[in-house]
Amino acid sequence: MTLIMYNVKHRTEIDMKVSREQVAANRQTILEAAGHLFRAQGFERVTVADVMKAAGLTHGGFYGYFKSKDDLIAQTLAHVFAEGPAEIDLARYAESYLSQRQYQNVSGGCPTAALGSEGTRQTPEARAAMTKGLRQQIERLSRSAKGKTATEKRRAAIGSWAAMVGAMIMARFSDDPKLSEELLTQTRAWIAGAATSRGRTVPR
Repeated sequence: MTLIMYNVKHRTEIDMKVSREQVAANRQTILEAAGHLFRAQGFERVTVADVMKAAGLTHGGFYGYFKSKDDLIAQTLAHVFAEGPAEIDLARYAESYLSQRQYQNVSGGCPTAALGSEGTRQTPEARAAMTKGLRQQIERLSRSAKGKTATEKRRAAIGSWAAMVGAMIMARFSDDPKLSEELLTQTRAWIAGAATSRGRTVPR
């Protein structure tokens, strides 16, 4: 009898552990799906049903993971902005960021460029997540930015990041492929020039 009770208890503990792990895995899947959909279509066009379908889960199970769509948005923003290495080489990052690959990868690319303009209309929790992500990105870029002091490094990081995001946004809304490519190329060249020596013209 004692052995049976032990086995039942042990089995229950294992099931609970598996259940917790599955819940965590499902939540991760939902956040990944929401991150791609929100970046591709925006917050307003994407419904909870769309996200759950993309995640391969039932619509009715959504509220077991999130309180509301607003909660999902805030949690998704925290998730996508947390992605990335702790430290970034500014020059190399600019080369990668201002590329055709990044330009075409809206759903899996930069959340700032894809969702920044929509963030102003979101909840305080969502804006807080975006602000935290912005601070983290500036700190990452500041570590490898050129400058003699921490202030100069931070200034270079902010200026370069603002230029990258602005160029990507403009390149994407332009319906002229040549202008889009020019925006990316010239911003890349400007950042490279600023990183090597101020005021020197970068050869084409």
